[in-house]
Amino acid sequence: MTQHERHDDASVGSALRLTQPAKDLPRDRLVIVGAGMAALKLIEETVALCPGCYEIVLVGNETRPPYNRVLLSSLLAGEVDDADVELRPGDWFAQNGIEVVWGDAASALQPNEREVVLASGARLGYDRLVLATGSNAIRLPVPGRDLPGVTTFRGLADVEALCTATVEARAVVIGGGLLGIEAAYGLSRRGLAVTLVHIMPRLMERQLDASAAALLKGAIEKRGIEVLLEAQTVAIEGNGWVERVVLKDGRTLPASLVVMAAGVRAETSLARAAGIEVGRGFLVNDKLETSLPSVYAIGECAEHRGICYGLVEPAYAQARALARHLAGLPARYDGSLLATSLKVSGVPVFSMGDFEGEGAETIVLEDQEAATYRKLAVRDGRLAGAVLFGDTADALWYRDLMCACTPIAAFRDRLVFGRALAEREAA
Repeated sequence: MTQHERHDDASVGSALRLTQPAKDLPRDRLVIVGAGMAALKLIEETVALCPGCYEIVLVGNETRPPYNRVLLSSLLAGEVDDADVELRPGDWFAQNGIEVVWGDAASALQPNEREVVLASGARLGYDRLVLATGSNAIRLPVPGRDLPGVTTFRGLADVEALCTATVEARAVVIGGGLLGIEAAYGLSRRGLAVTLVHIMPRLMERQLDASAAALLKGAIEKRGIEVLLEAQTVAIEGNGWVERVVLKDGRTLPASLVVMAAGVRAETSLARAAGIEVGRGFLVNDKLETSLPSVYAIGECAEHRGICYGLVEPAYAQARALARHLAGLPARYDGSLLATSLKVSGVPVFSMGDFEGEGAETIVLEDQEAATYRKLAVRDGRLAGAVLFGDTADALWYRDLMCACTPIAAFRDRLVFGRALAEREAA
């Protein structure tokens, strides 16, 4: 944006910041559809880099400001409260000149008129449009999926519904990925009897290898949660309310509450009539542009180079890159190295890169008594992947080694023991 001068500002650290345009200059209208974590990060970065450059409108289908979805399981478990999941108070948006529309979802796009049509019938004109619509929980196509007592675990409304369950309820959680495990953990912490059902041979198969997944299964079971693997749900039965879950092998599981946490699907319904190219998500290039002029997509709804990322860090990286682009600065999103760093049922877990290590040298350190496990995959003299379970103190170091493609020959023999020993050996 040539009408803005650039200058340094200590209030935004080392980031480049642009001066606010003169009040008599027209401003482009930036409409952001979707009020999740990616959208908020985009607003924060854009306001910091280019204050006053845009008239920003944020549209969300929920009735409250963006919140931290990562903490939903902790909220369900009673370990945090509503204030802890709040990312920005409601008045922050007004203070930063952001117009907000809560509880009125976008229902259609009119690209020729450059308008967003809301469910209420209101129309919002835009100069630039960002789609940050996230994803929706998948409801398995089985009989009984719409019975009362069957829910998902995706947003704050789901948590609020689950919190009404009494401790006498017996819950079945379908899905042994991160969301399913977190839902099971939260319900168990609330005092419910919980059975976790997963169709695959191991938990979190996308983030953990077989050994780490086995340790995770043991840790979950120690918390009183029953875990059934290679168990496929074929029906949910009940008379006016859910009563049981039926598995393919004929077993039935009594249940007065069923949580479907079997994956998510990018929310791309706005693309159909508007003509936006879609794969698994809105197809975007390295500038996060969709196939429509001046329309961008970030976060879980965006598909970049064939990948829809379902993690916070890639969404934040996309938001930072797009904010620079919107500010008229050089910007390019080259993709993210997949990494998972979190606590699953209270146990720290980290994985990154090609941790399966096919065709690579693998280094394993396991302490069964302490329930800790490390597996490193080394290829061409560099760290290619890592899985840590129980002790993730060196996760950031391993991540830096992978991101920088650092040669590890000088400390290869001590690599699995962590940074302190490895760097002392190298010295």
